[in-house]
Amino acid sequence: MSGVLLLNDGRDAFAARVLLADAAERTLDVQYYIWHDDLSGTLLLEAARRAADRGVRVRLLLDDNNTFGLDGVLAALDSHPLIEVRLFNAFNSRRWRWWGFLTDFSRLNRRMHNKSFTVDERVTIVGGRNVGDEYFGASRDTLFVDLDVLAVGAVVADVGNDFERYWASASATPAATILHPAPPDALAECAANAARTWQRAESRDYVQAIADLPIVSDLLLRRLPYTWAPTRMISDDPAKGLAHEKQHDLVLRRLQEVLGTVQRELYLISPYFVPTRRGSGFFSAQARTGVDVRILTNSLEATDVVAVHAGYMKRRKALLCAGVRLFELRRTTPAQHKRLLRLRGSSGGSSSGSSLHSKTFSIDRMRLFVGSFNFDQRSAHLNTEMGFIIDSPELAQISADAFDAQVPGSAFEVRLQNGRLQWIERDEGVETIHDTEPYTTRWQRIIVRILSWLPIEWML
Repeated sequence: MSGVLLLNDGRDAFAARVLLADAAERTLDVQYYIWHDDLSGTLLLEAARRAADRGVRVRLLLDDNNTFGLDGVLAALDSHPLIEVRLFNAFNSRRWRWWGFLTDFSRLNRRMHNKSFTVDERVTIVGGRNVGDEYFGASRDTLFVDLDVLAVGAVVADVGNDFERYWASASATPAATILHPAPPDALAECAANAARTWQRAESRDYVQAIADLPIVSDLLLRRLPYTWAPTRMISDDPAKGLAHEKQHDLVLRRLQEVLGTVQRELYLISPYFVPTRRGSGFFSAQARTGVDVRILTNSLEATDVVAVHAGYMKRRKALLCAGVRLFELRRTTPAQHKRLLRLRGSSGGSSSGSSLHSKTFSIDRMRLFVGSFNFDQRSAHLNTEMGFIIDSPELAQISADAFDAQVPGSAFEVRLQNGRLQWIERDEGVETIHDTEPYTTRWQRIIVRILSWLPIEWML
């Protein structure tokens, strides 16, 4: 059994990470695909440095695809006697990364998409969020609707063991062997930069908003409302980063085993949904047997990766014909963003809109998956992934109820009318019917149509 807590709100998710880092006594093991050099990224790195100054052993494993501009900071942290940094599938050329893609594409096209944050081998956070302001309710641009799980109990050891095999894998390169050595005053400059970040008005406002969250007092008083349930961690073999994986070790295979047992209901949320012909056939077959299949992904208006929408759009008609219900997230207003898929709390912020980033599904209101896995070809065959399968009727019921109650008002429902696609927009009881991709330009629609013709589905 493991105690699990869903972190639906971005600010809750940030507060949990900072407070756990500040509470660490022995170890802090951190693994991420993206780490931005922004407010939240700076504050979390500073929390890791403070932990190391207290005597905590800190290990930071980052995918190297998104570390551009961070080499100096990472080298400085790696110079700390208790901090070690490793980079997954590292670029040999630090300045001309495009050259690496030209000369070593087969390796560099494979990335580590895992996300975990584990403290003292006692508590972990796993889910869909990377580290950046858009994931933690600190951005004035797009905010990502996302989901993490904070867990204690038996599953934490599994996450720890998984971190160890990634840390020791052939793809994990020690930063000291590839980055330029940090100057003697680099760590002091990192601390000074964090202090300057703290002093900015927007930083103070954000930190104050975090301090006022109920989760802060709940964490400090050790009264988090865990749900106790059998929880299984699933993860790709890190050998996938070098194309040396075995098929039975893939996350996709484990998920297929779970999905194959659906009896009544499958609710799936995936921001980058590229089912291909095979996946479309699977979901269609489920719907034809009477399973209530509902899928939420990003609309063209809301997506941050247009090419992925091109891979999804050509499967819509087949899915709808089979009885699958499709919903596409709208690029919402800030007021709507506060309501969207929030089981509790408030996101705050003043973003211009939202984009879906959560990767989760519930089965028969009995089981729930939360993790990094997108239902696309990149997650299935190129990137390494991880997540939790939680056997909790309580959480699965909450997730499905939230989908039923909140998605129809926050997303376009796609349907077929006389063989043509329509998008239904519902707002306070009023329905608006769109005959083209809503709130997009003709040029956007032309671009995505052209992309759908290209043979790129295998790497989307």
